[in-house]
Amino acid sequence: MRRCSNASPTAPPQRTPPSRHSRGAGGYPFATAPGDLSEPVIWRPELTAVTVILGAAPEGFATAAPVDPRALGALLADLAGIDGRHVVVADAAGEHRLWLREATPGRPLAAVIPLDKDFLTRIASLLRFHRRLLGRAAGPLPRGWPLTAYRLARLDLMLRALDLRDGGATYREIAIALGREEAARLSASDWKMSSARSFVVRLVRDGIAMMNGDYRKLLRIR
Repeated sequence: MRRCSNASPTAPPQRTPPSRHSRGAGGYPFATAPGDLSEPVIWRPELTAVTVILGAAPEGFATAAPVDPRALGALLADLAGIDGRHVVVADAAGEHRLWLREATPGRPLAAVIPLDKDFLTRIASLLRFHRRLLGRAAGPLPRGWPLTAYRLARLDLMLRALDLRDGGATYREIAIALGREEAARLSASDWKMSSARSFVVRLVRDGIAMMNGDYRKLLRIR
């Protein structure tokens, strides 16, 4: 994915993104293909451990309650698909991502917790959501989910470096464009051994890996 909604004001001008289509496990990790990347993206729940999965409650659970996301607060996203309804609910402490597999209004629901490596994170996210249902403060997102300021800054540099490289810029030109002005004064031999060149080479290398699929790792708890 080549766009970052948290790009800094000094990032290159934005380009119109190509049309995207969700292609299951072998393609993009979107539950619903985003048309406007300024809006919240609905990620596939199996890749997003903070997504709370809700399905029809089993028979016999008379006290199971339905869930109306609109009653929880402002909806940042609300998209229906063949697999149900995907909702993002605003919360000052951290948004709630919901996948309602049973979209029939008024249907009693139950939480679905896959027994995968993200089990504890899914439990933590469910507990946050349950507190919100009860009208209490949900509490912070699971530790490690929000990207740190340092990680966001490096991702921004990575994408800018990759854009410049794709545009034909040399590593030295990229270094200068990213603020490593000392690169312009180095001799050819000094440039090859410089920390500025190594920094830019790593940025471009990691940017290519991110473009080729590593961006999925951003959805995992770190």
